[in-house]
Amino acid sequence: MNKAVLQSLHPEQVEVGICRAEELDHRRGLTSELDEMWSYVGKKAEPRWLWHAIDHHSGTVLAYVFGRRKDDVFLQLQELLAPFHITRFYTDGWGAYERHLDPAQHTIGKAHTQKIESKHINVRTRIKRLVCRTICFSKTTTMHDLVVGLFINRYEFGVAI
Repeated sequence: MNKAVLQSLHPEQVEVGICRAEELDHRRGLTSELDEMWSYVGKKAEPRWLWHAIDHHSGTVLAYVFGRRKDDVFLQLQELLAPFHITRFYTDGWGAYERHLDPAQHTIGKAHTQKIESKHINVRTRIKRLVCRTICFSKTTTMHDLVVGLFINRYEFGVAI
């Protein structure tokens, strides 16, 4: 509370609004962190990227897609995020974000993507085929996407498959 400002105001100039935290979040709009995580299938020359978005406040996974590190894969993720009506996106400086997100809704920098980077560490710890130096790796993109997708569905969405 800024006491200096309060002392300079007259009571007629002050308006106080009381609402629940959920309502305030709804007024502000949903904010999201977006990032991509590298892995490979068969050999390191065949990269496979997990693109995903989480709620900036709760850390809940909103959507994810697999593919290359290309604009068309990001556009698939953006299409999945459209029903959420996200008002602010926090990303790293990858070009696809800059090309396809409205600059007024886009904030670049690692300061606001700490939750999603933490999720990367947790996923890499639990699924050994995502660790950069490992002897465990997927031989097909189908198996890679199934294993990672089942993990996300189970531990993030609570869907026991």
